Amino acid sequence: MALAIFDLDETLIHGDCASLWAVEMTKLGWADGEAFIAREQELMHLYAAGELAMEDYMAFTLAPLVGRTPEEVAHVVEPFVEDVIEPIFYSDASRTLAAHREAGDRLLVISASAHFLVSAIAERFGIDEVLAIDLEQQHGFYSGRTQGVLTYREGKVTRLQAWLAEQNENLAGASFYSDSRNDLPLLQLVDRPFAVNPDPTLRAHAEQAGWPILNWR
Repeated sequence: MALAIFDLDETLIHGDCASLWAVEMTKLGWADGEAFIAREQELMHLYAAGELAMEDYMAFTLAPLVGRTPEEVAHVVEPFVEDVIEPIFYSDASRTLAAHREAGDRLLVISASAHFLVSAIAERFGIDEVLAIDLEQQHGFYSGRTQGVLTYREGKVTRLQAWLAEQNENLAGASFYSDSRNDLPLLQLVDRPFAVNPDPTLRAHAEQAGWPILNWR
């Protein structure tokens, strides 16, 4: 029995849940249509290039949630996950999750998206344990700010190590599946790194390091 860790966006699902959620917020009337989507895409291009300050992305995309309760947001996230996210689950991801379950491994999703999105999606995969970007609340309402260390790049390592200590868990024999160059710090930490549909930078690194490269559909 070992830990099997999964990135979410473009790894378990064929898409980015944060970008799809941005579109959903415009449909709900929570954000200003084309201008909001255009700016979100500019920030995502920086992410793909490994140049994004995640604080900037979160500050922008959390603005429509200011003054809303977690319950109000969860009420619309559930149908969003069912209608928009479930159809883009990778079948190969589901099969890999099943194999790890069969082996008795402990499953964990670690993602640089907001916790309320990641946990709702992970639940549909039957995964209970999640590390993601936590959001600050004030008096029961989202403030538009994040809380704690962001699960992005080296922050994923920091948060995972804290979780391991808290859970009395370790990385012996652990696997990590990711598509992104931004996850190289964590991929280099585990015994069994897997590059899933990798971006060019991760693909080159995986080829040089002899890591398995998986083409999930």
